[in-house]
Amino acid sequence: MAQENNQATQALANIYRTPELWSKITFTFVCLVIYRIGAHITAPGVDVQALTDFFTRQNNGLLNLYDMFVGGGLSRATVFALGIMPYISASIFVQIAGAVVPSVDKMQKDEDGRKKLTQYTRYLTVVLALVQAYGFALFTSSLPAAVSRPGPMFTIQMMLFLTTGAIFVMWLGEQITEGGLGNGASLIIFFSIVERMWPALFQTANFVTTGAVPILALVVLALVMVAVVAGVVAITVAARRVLIQIPQRTMARGRQREAARNFIPLRINTAGVMPIIFAQSVIVIPGALAQFSGNAKLQEIAEYFNPQGPNPWLYFVLSAVLILLFTYFYTSIIFNPVDLAENLKKQGGFVPGIKPGAKTAEYIEQVVERITLPGALFLTFIALMPIVIARIVNVPFAFGGTSLLIVVGVALDTMAQLQQHLLLRKYDGFMKKGRVRFRGRQATQGF
Repeated sequence: MAQENNQATQALANIYRTPELWSKITFTFVCLVIYRIGAHITAPGVDVQALTDFFTRQNNGLLNLYDMFVGGGLSRATVFALGIMPYISASIFVQIAGAVVPSVDKMQKDEDGRKKLTQYTRYLTVVLALVQAYGFALFTSSLPAAVSRPGPMFTIQMMLFLTTGAIFVMWLGEQITEGGLGNGASLIIFFSIVERMWPALFQTANFVTTGAVPILALVVLALVMVAVVAGVVAITVAARRVLIQIPQRTMARGRQREAARNFIPLRINTAGVMPIIFAQSVIVIPGALAQFSGNAKLQEIAEYFNPQGPNPWLYFVLSAVLILLFTYFYTSIIFNPVDLAENLKKQGGFVPGIKPGAKTAEYIEQVVERITLPGALFLTFIALMPIVIARIVNVPFAFGGTSLLIVVGVALDTMAQLQQHLLLRKYDGFMKKGRVRFRGRQATQGF
């Protein structure tokens, strides 16, 4: 334990002694603070209390899922109510277009093409933000006493505020990615989720104090959470390593590069958290239609898709099937074994026992298909287990598996980038010492 504490202290000291890394961390923190300040500035014309009461009464739904990703900005009708989600949605659309449109796929492989796609993503973000802001304005206007003066002027005003906020958040995320530490969009979602955990902890303590939640149930839930976090970390970093071999090659000036063996890490959970988000977005459609239409028959049907209802088994079965399907679908979009096999062939590498080119692509695709199944089952378990545990131990809340996956994934990715910066700084120091010694020998030989 003492050795681990010393290593942690040494790591913090190395970060502080690295000016470039320290400035990146400071810049990232300042940007995130600016984002959270804007996420508490309410847009004019909305009764926040009426809107918050509606979100409190709604146990499940697409709006609650969206509200989680924006740190509660949607339920408070803030200027950053849309958060980074329009930009995330636009990026996903462009990514999917690259898998089905050959011209977009060609642009993704070219430097100038990627710059154009970045611009197209920004334009699409503005369009999606306008559409979502218009829908949110209509939604708030339909709630009783939520808007003091509903009408066209309120709709235009809300569209202006929310779209401007979404564009600013997109710009803020890009600034973090370019000048800070980690991926800006992911860190904004991470920060939003983590900020909402503190009120949940105080609410849990209040439940225990008032006797609404037995201490034994809380202990069971805490043990389950620890086990789930450990499982999430293990699955997030788990990968199937495919052995590749790079043959000997003659380099410049007659030097030869020795043959080497390496591995291609194929992640078990390639799709990340996206299958859960897609599945939940689809399964809440009946409830959303019933809510906006007010039809009694639709409301009766939507009750079967409510995980908090008396008979939630249809919700569990349908969610499991959708998560499995979307895991395979999204993995096939973001992972291209043909490109991987071609790049490996260009470098002269090959998988032992497999012919380069098409045969290698087929082999890698087979491996990915086999390891995707345990990843899909794990995602299903993470998404549904919190609800099942909450019903078994009879607690009035459930910790979110979706948010847990995002928090752990972003934290691991940011820590990996932090370690990479420290490692590059270390090797940069070695290179500088080597150059000084080399110049010293040159000067000595000159005399």
